[in-house]
Order: sequence, then structure tokens, then C-alpha cells
Amino acid sequence: MTEALDRMRELVAELNLHSYRYYTEDNPTISDKEYDELYDELSRLERETGTVLPDSPTHRVGGDILKGFVPHRHKARLWSLDKAQNMDDLTAWAARAAKLIADFNARNPGNPLPDPEFVLEMKFDGLTLNLTYENGRLVQAATRGNGEVGEGILAQLRTIRSVPLTIEFDQGTIEVQGEGIMRLSVLHDYNKTAAEPLKNARNAAAGALRNLDPKVTASRKLDAFFYNVGFAEGVSFSTHREMLEFLRRNRFPVNPYAQYFTSIHALEEELKRIASERAELDYLIDGAVVKINDMRTRDVLGYTDKFPRWAVAYKFEAEETTTVLESVSWEVGRTGKITPLARVQAVELAGVTVQNCTLNNIGDIERKNLRHALGTRVFIRRSNDVIPEILGKADEEEGATIDVPAVCPGCGAPLEQRGAHLFCNNKLGCKPQIVGRITHFASRDCMDIETFSGKTAEQLYDELGVRDPADLYGLTFDDVVKLTRFGEKKASNLIDSIEKSKSRELAAFLNALGIPNTGKATAKMLAEHYGDLDQLMAASVEELMGLPDVGGIVAESIAGFFRDPLMQESISRMRAAGVKAEAARPAAASADPGHPLYGKTVVLTGTLTRMGRDEASKRLEALGAKVSGSVSKKTDLVIAGESAGSKLEKARSLGVPVLEDEDELVKLLGLE
Repeated sequence: MTEALDRMRELVAELNLHSYRYYTEDNPTISDKEYDELYDELSRLERETGTVLPDSPTHRVGGDILKGFVPHRHKARLWSLDKAQNMDDLTAWAARAAKLIADFNARNPGNPLPDPEFVLEMKFDGLTLNLTYENGRLVQAATRGNGEVGEGILAQLRTIRSVPLTIEFDQGTIEVQGEGIMRLSVLHDYNKTAAEPLKNARNAAAGALRNLDPKVTASRKLDAFFYNVGFAEGVSFSTHREMLEFLRRNRFPVNPYAQYFTSIHALEEELKRIASERAELDYLIDGAVVKINDMRTRDVLGYTDKFPRWAVAYKFEAEETTTVLESVSWEVGRTGKITPLARVQAVELAGVTVQNCTLNNIGDIERKNLRHALGTRVFIRRSNDVIPEILGKADEEEGATIDVPAVCPGCGAPLEQRGAHLFCNNKLGCKPQIVGRITHFASRDCMDIETFSGKTAEQLYDELGVRDPADLYGLTFDDVVKLTRFGEKKASNLIDSIEKSKSRELAAFLNALGIPNTGKATAKMLAEHYGDLDQLMAASVEELMGLPDVGGIVAESIAGFFRDPLMQESISRMRAAGVKAEAARPAAASADPGHPLYGKTVVLTGTLTRMGRDEASKRLEALGAKVSGSVSKKTDLVIAGESAGSKLEKARSLGVPVLEDEDELVKLLGLE
């Protein structure tokens, strides 16, 4: 048995080395026949011993069909990237970053940031992957999801032969991000014999990685490129270049293209070259990514609500084609805005079949000379390679006229034109508006009422007379179980989900209300600033205009919304039904004001061995502390665990107190 295991270890090491040379370095050193002989020997030994080593290549063939994907919470958030549509946008982004760097250096002359150096990388078009390694072993793989929680796809990920199952770094936990792709040459070969040919490499990769049968994933022969370490214990990096070297050293497939520039203007010609040669690549890209190389600078620049300030995606010009404009319908949104939706003759564009295109408003129709274009050919483009857009007429002759409605297509009420948009003002009697508002209220980023959908909202409207989000909290099991296609279990699940939604935090509740001209980020800012719904509802326009990023229009919208008697009544009914709408971290309200951490801003960095950083954060917040993700002059304390990196250095440079003894932290938290 011992001899067999020793031989298996030799075979696994040798086969993984050959796979790395073949798939990652593109430099095979043995023939396919020789590889197969070694692989067959390993398979035979595994059958005889009943043992499969953790990094055995036989894991990659795919296993049994899974019952479903298990949600996985990322250890570090996966951020989206802001977009630059052209060089003006890119130059403006670089100027903003340069100003922030200059401001920091003016405040910290003794420890300035270096002049910005930019790294340029390909923006791959596939499915984002987040891999978790613990002590050198791959233990989880997940999709991006909403950036905080994704779907566990470990069984599918293992089928990608270029992804290492074990790595050299074995001193802690790391998360590595990349993109799962299908090479165009592989797609071409696959479609030669496929019963159902795949339309494009992007969907082929995403569909395979989210297929519950890992054998299907394996059959697509996917590949991947990795470009970031999002979470790390036991290792830190001073530059992006250093991070890429770490990935290569641990045998991750890293794309060979990464160029460095000291001037944003030097990027322009290179971006033009990449865009002109993208068709020659063996994989899809939809742009390039520009990042600041220095990690300390990244920490200083930080993040907005959605994006890092130290990186931006430069989007290439979208593909265009022509097709026939067949019809235009008018859709009613939850705010009463009437939006035209164009139906075009089906056409393939960037690997996707396009039939519907959004037209923004009447002004858009007029500006693009489309008022008399029905039945004629039009130019269309997949804007940012995602949303189909009509650019204008391709034929000189006129076609049939697009009829602009005078009354609401949803309720028949007269329409009002405000600027370039049409609106239905019948918000209490227009079914599409009401259904849209209720659907938005129940959605994930709002009250997150599970099992709820637009069809559910429409059923509740038609069969139970639900006309306002507040009506949801008056529903009973006996009401819901009578709905069409609702059994006892479905009815019980819906009632339970509505009950759970009562505990949603204030930011989610404000977003759910659908205040005009505000979104998720503004709702979060309002919740954090006021911390109390009554105080916000009483705020004046002048007071609101003093808040960050709130101008006159937004302030008028917020104040007017809360002055509306109908909205006041709706909110009152919801609160009477038990909707809390309280600010986050209520535990701090009952904390001891005499505790030395009460009201202090604390930053955690490095690895805490006696407790995780998540647990430490919760305990600190319960004591009344504010836990921040970045170090600044306003930081009161930095708690540094093992292998703390740039945040610790920054704290020392700013003279911020640092606690490096975890035993002292435990005492401070009152655990001993």
C-alpha cells in the first residue's frame, strides 16, 4: 500500500507539472500518448487503493450531477469597475486619481505616495471566478454573484485543467480572482461535432461553469486567467507587478499581457492597437483594465459605494450591424415614465441574437430620425457589448410612422410630457406602476422578500386588491393560499418571507420606497447620516442639500416625497404592522459609553489567530466602535494581526496608535 501511494504521489506531481507546461506555459515536454499512459497508471492505482489524492488530475473529469448551487460568502468583496467610454473619460479618471494623490502628499510630506504608475491588462469576457485556498489547497470556487455572495462551483472549477488544485503558498487562506473562458479555437472544434452548437465563447463558458453536471463543464475544455489576490493571510504585496509574480510562482495561469505606463496619454496608442488586434486573439475581450500599480496608493484612494478609485475599465467600441425596425411598443415603469421598446428583425450581433432594443424616450426617437422608420433598416449596436441600442436609420427612404401615445397604455390616463419623457400621473390607479412599485419594494436590494416576483405582485393586485407595499403586511395565510397556483407550502413561505422583511435595516427600507432621483447609494448615505426615519422625514430641502452628493433636484425629490400625505400614510401603516426600518448596528446603541473603544474608529488588518476578523468586527461594533476598511488621520486605532501589510505601514506613517498584541485585544473586548 505504501509503495502504491508513493507511486501515486510521483504520478500526480509529474502529471500536474506536464499539465502546467501544456495549458499554462504552452510548452509541452511529452507527447499526448505518454501523458495518457501516466494518467491511466494513476487511475488504475486509485481504483486498486481506493484513494484519490487531493491534487490528482482525475478530479478534473467531472463527478455526479449536483442538486443545486450552495451560496458562498466571499471573504473579501469583489468590486465592479467604473467604465471609461473614451480617452476623455480615461484622462478624467487619471486626473481625479492624481488630485487625490497630490492632496494626500500635501498632508503627508514626510511619507508621500509615489507618482502614479499604471498597469494595463486585458478585460476578459467570460465568467468571474473567486477561488479560495487554505494552506495551499483549493477548498472552494465561486461565481461573483452580487460581489459579496456567489454560488459555489468547486466541482465545475476542478474540471479546468489550467487551474492548480494545490499551490506552493501554504501559510494561510487566500482568495484569487480571475475569469473563466472558452478559447475560440476550442469553441470551433466543439461545434464541429456538437448536437447543439454553441453561439459564442462567453455564454459557453458561463453556461458550463453554472451547469449542475460537472461532466458538461469538463466537455467544454474551459480555461482561465487570474489577475488578483482579493484576500490574503500570511502574504502581502507592495505592487500589482509583485502580485502577478506571486500568482505565476504558484502556477496560476496569468495572461502574458501586462504593460506599465507612467503617463495616461502613453496608453492611448496601445489601447488603439489592442482594439484593432482583438479579433486575432484566441479568446474574447471587451476592453482593457487600467489600474494603479502601487498598493499603498490603492489603500489611500479607496473605494466609492460601487467601484475602486484606483482602477477603471476602458470599453472598446461595440460591434454594429443593420436590421429592420418592425414595431415600437410603450412600457410603463414604476415611476410612471413611459419608455419606448423597439422590436427588430432578429439578427446576430457579437454572438447574441438581438430582437429587442431600448429607445430612451421621444427625444431619442426624434434625434435619431426614427419617427418615420418602421419597416426600414436601422443601425444597431450592443452598447458596451451588453444593451442593444438603435443608432439611427440606415435607409434613406421613409417608412411607417411610430405612433406616440396620448394616453397611458396601462390605464388610459392622459400623458404629460416633461422634457424628452412622457409620464402617467395616475400613480394610484395605473396597474403597471403599482405592480412595478410593489415588485421593486420586495426585490433583493430592498426588502428582500424571498419567493416574490413580478408575477406575484400582479396576482396580489388582481386577486387580493394589493395596491400599496403597506398592503403586503396585512396579508394572511388564509388570503394567500387562495391565490391561483398557490399551495399551502408556497403560501406559508411567502407569509414567512414578508414577516422576515420587517427587520430589514433603514438603508434597505429607504431604497425600497423608491424615492425619485435616488438609488441604493443615496439611501445608504441617508440612513448612515440620520440613523432615524423620523429625523429624515422631517429634514428640510436646505438641510438635505448640505449632505454629500445631494444637489437641489435630489433634495427637492427627497423632501417632497416625505411631505406626500399618501406616502406618510403608507409608511405609518408599515410601521404599525411591525416594520422596524432601523439603522444598522443597533447593538452599539446599548454599548457602554465609558468603554475606551466607544465611538472610536478602528481598522483591522492582518490575520487574527484567536478569532476571525469578522468576529472581531462584530464585537467591536457591539462596543460602540466604528470599524473602517481604510486608515486615515481620523482613525483612532489600528489592530494589526500577523502578516499585516500596507495598512499597518500607513498607520505608523500617520502616527495612528497600533495594537499588535492579540491577547490585549481579547482583554479589551472583555473576553478574558
